[in-house]
Amino acid sequence: MVEPVQRWLTSTSALLNPPCQEPERLDRCFRIACTDYGVLTVIAPALAPITAAAPQVTIDIVPFSADMTQKLASGEIDLIVSGLKPDHAVVHSRSLFVDSYSCVMRGDHPLAEPETPLLLDAFFAWPHIGIVVSDLAVDGVEVRLGTRSVERRVTARLPYFHAAPALIAESDMIMTLPTRAATRFAKSYGLATRPAPVEIDCLDYRLLWHERSARDQATIWLAETLARECASAG
Repeated sequence: MVEPVQRWLTSTSALLNPPCQEPERLDRCFRIACTDYGVLTVIAPALAPITAAAPQVTIDIVPFSADMTQKLASGEIDLIVSGLKPDHAVVHSRSLFVDSYSCVMRGDHPLAEPETPLLLDAFFAWPHIGIVVSDLAVDGVEVRLGTRSVERRVTARLPYFHAAPALIAESDMIMTLPTRAATRFAKSYGLATRPAPVEIDCLDYRLLWHERSARDQATIWLAETLARECASAG
């Protein structure tokens, strides 16, 4: 009975939420599950255009959780901005961009030069700050390193990277981030960057929503606006 009931709820929701033909009249709070990287690269470029087009709209950013896909289905959240591989049997998705990875370190770190990708042996030789995604405890770098992740010595783990400057500036630790974030982060705090080992591969960053939202024109308008402004920001 679960699937028929969910389809009925989706149809009912579509009737109760008329098409978003006039965003300026839209009075709604959207809840988006997102990391600080997603805020930096997706939400921030789009926030001004969103509020200009729909002044009464508010955006609530909520942390990742192990049950966030279920929260999409129930309507507790509207969208997820994520680099995790989506289950297309459960959610709809749209690719926003693909980003490489870079390592961030203090300016005079021995690895700071040259500007070529680090080799894995050098990468493993230094202590690391690991970035884990909320209560999912997912470290994207470990996932991409596969079986070799055990060679990475993680000294500290954080759920967000903006708390890391104090840990990096006075130590030998390095932190691996998507390059868009690493470049801005290093510039803001006077740190150095270097391309991560090629084995870490790239990040396919995506926007996810549930079938229940596919007929909700307000959510689709928001998703299209986020994607458009994110692409414009480059």
